[in-house]
Amino acid sequence: MDDDRATVVELVDVCKTYAGGVQALRGVNLRIQTGELLAIVGPSGSGKSTLLQVLGCLDRATSGRVVLAGHDVSKLGDRRLSSIRGSMIGFVFQQFHLVETMSALDNVALPLLYQGVSRSVRRRRATECLERVGLAHRAGHRPSRLSGGERQRAAIARALVTEPAMLLADEPTGNLDRRTGTEIVDLFQSLHQDGSTVAVITHDQQLATRFPRREEVLDGQLTSTAVLA
Repeated sequence: MDDDRATVVELVDVCKTYAGGVQALRGVNLRIQTGELLAIVGPSGSGKSTLLQVLGCLDRATSGRVVLAGHDVSKLGDRRLSSIRGSMIGFVFQQFHLVETMSALDNVALPLLYQGVSRSVRRRRATECLERVGLAHRAGHRPSRLSGGERQRAAIARALVTEPAMLLADEPTGNLDRRTGTEIVDLFQSLHQDGSTVAVITHDQQLATRFPRREEVLDGQLTSTAVLA
């Protein structure tokens, strides 16, 4: 990793313990820098979903430090944390979470509506993001008329529309066939080449080999790191 690059998010000796003493994360240290493309890979039950929750500041660590864009998360109130998270991280989920009654364009623009952005600016930025993911020609279609790959592209465009510092994707190819999943990884690589920071949580070892950096999770700990030259 290049120490001259800005750090988007850093975990320092992070633990997460649930009721009953279940330790989902145990002493995790992880730093993601601007412009990185990495996969966080592990089997079911390894702790990677909890790691995503903590990395994305959707859940708080039990102990240790989580620093997002220079802010120590433990010192932020819920409202301030929500504001920083919304501006810094774009989330992509396996289930797409698109609104069926809205067009692809309106789905992509939705986060900007919540931010109070004007309609003309929302539509312009949503159109630009759909173009960026190769879906501009389907802007007027509702999710039910889109293929699985197209719905994931729309979800990625929606994550991009707020211009976040990092995309955090949870099993983004999990509901797709192998060919379509490969196309989505190609898209992440293209976004990375354009300067986006992308972290993908996956159980798919084959998919993970296509990422220049891989972090492996097992029993709540990072067990190995691989960085391609």
